[in-house]
Amino acid sequence: MPKFAANLSFLFADVPFPERFGRAARAGFTGVEYLFPYDYPANEVAAWLREHDLEQVLFNLSPGDWAAGERGLACLPHRQGAFAESVEQALNYAMVLDCPRLHCMAGLRPASVEEAELEDIYVANLRRAADRLATIGATVLIEPINSRIDMPAYRLDDVAKGFRLLDRVDRSNVKLQYDIYHAQIIAGDLARTLEANIDRIGHIQVADNPGRHEPGTGEINFPFLFAWLDRLGYTGWVGCEYKPLGHTEAGLGWRPA
Repeated sequence: MPKFAANLSFLFADVPFPERFGRAARAGFTGVEYLFPYDYPANEVAAWLREHDLEQVLFNLSPGDWAAGERGLACLPHRQGAFAESVEQALNYAMVLDCPRLHCMAGLRPASVEEAELEDIYVANLRRAADRLATIGATVLIEPINSRIDMPAYRLDDVAKGFRLLDRVDRSNVKLQYDIYHAQIIAGDLARTLEANIDRIGHIQVADNPGRHEPGTGEINFPFLFAWLDRLGYTGWVGCEYKPLGHTEAGLGWRPA
């Protein structure tokens, strides 16, 4: 069975962020991920990881001004300087936290900019990020996120487009983050997509559809998919990025024994 990482931006959200590390460890998780660590000094986060014997699996580059509606900087004109700063910030945190995977959010599609220009900026920024983060052995991840329900106007909202983008970026340390919830909404055909592209997938996340709740609460056959990942030889992490229907611990019965 896959290794499961608790996403602390979603799970155990009834307590402050620092307390979620202990809750995750007591619930049996050995790895954690979350959206952004930047509200806390990196050495404090590292101490929480050490205290609870947890591995830092993944976090995101800064998305820009989240409160103002930004959802990533990588495709945005006139934000290349801020993007470069976000790469340096993430690199510094990744070194302290010993984190080998960093998700780079694309950003929302500006209505007034041609698609070709957005693509060129996105590719150039991903190459720069990949080259910089390769110096610490880190992988850059890009994630197709559905724009129909969860993130309207998100630039990378198609799984097939994500794999084509990997070809154009042409960096061995850039891979796809395959979120099964988003992928089901975007295109479905989950098992065949995984089989055809498993070597280009650097991380997997799970939530059921509809609702983005625990596996087993919706239409996706997770027992089949977990066995399928074993059959495909996937040895990476599976991040639990879902919204618990109730108390997090009460909803963990879906995890294979």
